Amino acid sequence: MRRFALVAALAFPALAWAVGSEDDTPPTPTQTTTECTDGKVWDAATESCVAPQESSLDDDVLYDAAREFAYAGQFENALGALAAMSDPTEDRVLTYLGFAHRQSGNTGLGMDYYQQAIAKNPDNLLARSYMGQAFVKLGALDQAREQLLEIRARGGERSWPELALERAIESGRGYAY
Repeated sequence: MRRFALVAALAFPALAWAVGSEDDTPPTPTQTTTECTDGKVWDAATESCVAPQESSLDDDVLYDAAREFAYAGQFENALGALAAMSDPTEDRVLTYLGFAHRQSGNTGLGMDYYQQAIAKNPDNLLARSYMGQAFVKLGALDQAREQLLEIRARGGERSWPELALERAIESGRGYAY
């Protein structure tokens, strides 16, 4: 299984990181994406689908839901789960906000969120990779390479953020996750 994940990652390196986790495996679909509708999140305690902003779900559950939504291409639902988190300035939230907005077609807003995430945590390799991939898509390869160098300088050699950005630069295009 690990070998399959490696092969898949080399073929589609950004796919694993598109979900915003350092885990190189896709999230296992839960009731959040298999049973719930309209951006609701599965609440294991009540065994029901609940609106993220009207629930008592903790931030990690909401973050996992945002990750699952993003992997499923449900970017608006990912934004809803992120909006319900207690600290909207946390760098993982900012990174995901950037990703969801960029994937929804608002690259400028996405870039603003990536910059905020990096300002908050300069070692946020995922935000750097996503920003670099956006630069690739915009044709700003020099700026993409700057982010790749930053990822490597910050200990990200052989990491998924490095591989995803490196492949995007090599291909001359960003990835559609």
